[in-house]
Amino acid sequence: MSIVIGTAGHIDHGKTALLRALTGIDADRLPEEQRRGMTIDIGYAWLPLPEGGSIDFVDVPGHDRLIGNMLVGAGEIDAVMLVVAADDGPRAQTLEHLELLDALGLRHGLAVVTKLDLLTPDDPRRTSRPAEVTALMEGTTLAGSPVLGVSAQTGEGLAELRTALLDLCDRVLAFPGAPAGHELGGARLAIDRAFSVRGRGAVVTGTLRGGSLERGATVRIVPAGAALSTARVRELQIHGRPVERVAGSGRVALNLAGPAHRALRRGQVVATSPAPLDTERLLVELRPVARGRPLRDGVELRLHLGTDEVLCRLRLAATIDEPVPIDPLLGMLRLARPVAAAVDDRFVLRWPSPAAAAAGGRVLDPLPPRRLARRRLDATAIARIATAASVERRLAALLAAHGALTEGAIEAYGSAFEASGTGTDHAAGTGMPGGPVRLDPELAAGLERLALDAVAEDRAQHPTDGGLPRARLRPRLVQRLRLGAEISPPDARTAIEALLDGLVRSGRLAQHGDRLVIPGRTEDLPPELAAAMGRLEVLLDAPAPPPLGEAAQAAGCPPDGVRRLAADGRIVRVGDDLAYAAPAYGRLEALAMRLAGVGPLTPAALRDASGTSRKYALAILEEMDGRG
Repeated sequence: MSIVIGTAGHIDHGKTALLRALTGIDADRLPEEQRRGMTIDIGYAWLPLPEGGSIDFVDVPGHDRLIGNMLVGAGEIDAVMLVVAADDGPRAQTLEHLELLDALGLRHGLAVVTKLDLLTPDDPRRTSRPAEVTALMEGTTLAGSPVLGVSAQTGEGLAELRTALLDLCDRVLAFPGAPAGHELGGARLAIDRAFSVRGRGAVVTGTLRGGSLERGATVRIVPAGAALSTARVRELQIHGRPVERVAGSGRVALNLAGPAHRALRRGQVVATSPAPLDTERLLVELRPVARGRPLRDGVELRLHLGTDEVLCRLRLAATIDEPVPIDPLLGMLRLARPVAAAVDDRFVLRWPSPAAAAAGGRVLDPLPPRRLARRRLDATAIARIATAASVERRLAALLAAHGALTEGAIEAYGSAFEASGTGTDHAAGTGMPGGPVRLDPELAAGLERLALDAVAEDRAQHPTDGGLPRARLRPRLVQRLRLGAEISPPDARTAIEALLDGLVRSGRLAQHGDRLVIPGRTEDLPPELAAAMGRLEVLLDAPAPPPLGEAAQAAGCPPDGVRRLAADGRIVRVGDDLAYAAPAYGRLEALAMRLAGVGPLTPAALRDASGTSRKYALAILEEMDGRG
């Protein structure tokens, strides 16, 4: 397992030289970087630890025009090493990097005052610079971090820095919810480099988070292109060495079989976890930077999430009573293109022009319902998601906002909670089961009331019909469900069937054939009708009953009585004009099953065994075949 530490600081303050002195590795990998003596893209180095594992360093650019590249590195680190040159002191990018790290919520780190060799032993800056850096970090998430002085040229202070880095690793691993050390929720890796190796194909690098990853595993690519959704891990490498398996955290290179390297890009996520979702909108909680421009509804911003960067537009949420944004700021980001995002992901928002930090934030819902995006955002409802104190309550708040969630969506949310260390008991008991979806209990209760009222109303209007057909009730319930939740028509139909089955199992509804009734509300039939229905039932209790129309006429039973008998299961219709009393049909069905158990069953065999004709035998067999 590795701890990933990113550098931060102004250009030419000695970040890359410090890493070279610590690790012996030059993190400036590009020829242009080595020629110009400055980091342009993110670079990497590592320091083996005595007890195993390593510290993986991410070296980021310090130039103001390369802040986007800096955030690619900072988006996937466990801790930070803030670098300030002793001779120069904190400068513009020192302050901006610190502001961005604060916006990302990074709380583990240390600061290093470099280039001590440029100061004489009695130079007052040897003591004033560390105090200046300590004061600079006050009021940020890095407040209280240790400050050390070093020289990459002479080696002064490097031993103390190595000890401080080991202490920093211990702090990271001991902190609840830190990405490093967690092996729950499945693996995910945000791509920061994608390229091709001759003879091997596509290779991506990034920082692994969450569970283990093995050679040969099938992984998702998020967001997926038209021809790119999964790949197979052909080879795994850590620090240039092939391995069979990697777990926890650290820098990893993956050789992927399947996609062409041109289909892969920085910002995509490779995952075995269901947590990262392909999305173009995010429900978010924001923390504006202290000295930034005020955020207003509708402004365009640049989102930095993981290793991705995309333009977005902000919609601020407001309370229903008072249409102004509330504190903390809640809102929705509508993105210019899809990204990979999960619940609790941290991000930074920057103003596109003039470039400056705007806010930090976390993702409350990576896939908020479209209906929420089309109307004014209700901050009160969103705040329930943001302030929920447990995994169960957060999922309940998400379910209330959506109305219904597929089991796959609940699994994705729960996996993200596992990966962040906030809980593992995510799915049990969330919402009301509705086939492949979970229904918000309040919405489900409304659907149940609608069903019960519809059945009772139908009974009052048609007392002799034997109940309300499910086929007539189902479309009304599906329509109401889809008004309250974003759910596909097939899922909605399945959910409604599950809801009706639940009402029958609980005894709140009873079912006779395909009709639903309210138990206990069995109004007495008119005596004449009841007697006629009884006479018809007797006429049909035979292996070869008369035609249904003739029998009904002979018994004096009207169509309402026939329908009621069928709805109550007292007769079984096997054709347009053929029906059996339930006992007679049961005897013939049992006879057919016994014959089929001995050998192939033919209409002639059933005809002979029942003492009827081919017409009756064929009707019975076709009806049984239709029911499977």
